[in-house]
Amino acid sequence: MTLVWRRARLVERHPQTATARSLVFTVPEWSGHLPGQHVDVRLTADDGYQAVRSYSLATPADGDRIELGVQSVPDGEVSPYLADQLPPGAEVEVRGPLGNWFVWRSEQTEPVLLVAGGSGVVPLAAMIRAHRKAESRSPFHLLYSVRTPDDVWYQDQLADGDPSLDVRIVYTRQAPPGSTRTPGRLTPDDLDASAARLKPNSPVYVCGPTGFVETAGDLLVDLGRDPATIRTERFG
Repeated sequence: MTLVWRRARLVERHPQTATARSLVFTVPEWSGHLPGQHVDVRLTADDGYQAVRSYSLATPADGDRIELGVQSVPDGEVSPYLADQLPPGAEVEVRGPLGNWFVWRSEQTEPVLLVAGGSGVVPLAAMIRAHRKAESRSPFHLLYSVRTPDDVWYQDQLADGDPSLDVRIVYTRQAPPGSTRTPGRLTPDDLDASAARLKPNSPVYVCGPTGFVETAGDLLVDLGRDPATIRTERFG
């Protein structure tokens, strides 16, 4: 199927962290998408110059509305504009949905491990929301690595006490008061308990910066996970 560029109108902007935003667009004739997929976003300047970037979809399909997660990158060409300058009612172009491997489907019944680094939690949030919407009983485990407590996306969603979602947040630079884990990078101990709850065919979804994804994948394989069950999405 040939994907076409569609006009997308910004209708809502919500802060996630000091530099991260959720952007809600309406896209006429949007055909829907699966949790974990992404879109290309194209901006066109008055002089005709175009820039294209990929952003993950943060929610399950909802008519003609899509939500993207945008992390503003210092000196970035596109992300600072989308995050804070694109005015409500303005239009961009989107193409998608893209990606059929890094997705979760409601008919899946095995336990799932989600591993996120920073803004890599965005497509995993779409899976969590779809999991709740479907009232799925398959256990979800989220291991979320961030620098500090202020860098956590979707704080209300992750703290709402959903019994089917087990959340563990690890901090690499500064932990909140009372934390028993010393701040630092992901370790085998961080992954071991969650991985032990999986079945041999359980999928593991890992998303984040390239270095984080490679490290997490290697640690999971070292813990005995079949590489064929590890699905990755990376940026950098």
